[in-house]
Amino acid sequence: MKRIDIDDDLYTYIASHTQEIGESASDILRRLLNVEKASKPVPSKPEKAKVDSVFNRLNEQDVRIQKSVVARFLYILSMLYKSHTDRFAEVLDIRGRDRQYFARSEDALLSTGNSTNPKQIPDAPFWVITNTNTTKKKSMLTQVAKALGYSAADAEKIRDFL
Repeated sequence: MKRIDIDDDLYTYIASHTQEIGESASDILRRLLNVEKASKPVPSKPEKAKVDSVFNRLNEQDVRIQKSVVARFLYILSMLYKSHTDRFAEVLDIRGRDRQYFARSEDALLSTGNSTNPKQIPDAPFWVITNTNTTKKKSMLTQVAKALGYSAADAEKIRDFL
């Protein structure tokens, strides 16, 4: 993904055409310019064994032991990583309007905004921002699960562990 600098008035114009919360500037520009997104392979459903694996790892007692929302968030991401190490890099595409949510280094996240409070996902070579409210963290978990190929229902189950 490339970054460009634009004038404040252009940014305001793009932002004023937001149609849904979390819509990226790229998505808004694609809509306004009628440019289709390059086709990205549709994530395949995870194998049943991997789905079972993440739910076996995510039992409520282990999640509840975590003392804070951030600790639970990181724990759930860690379990998803352990179940999907081969495709977890797909989470790098998950981002907000102004923020990158995941990266391979702390510096990469620090460079994308103030007070992102990046933390490394335990036992994973990935970092995530943690300076978001619980609702945003739940949204991020849902997006991660969907990026890994989970159904909407299973993504909600994963989200609800937070």
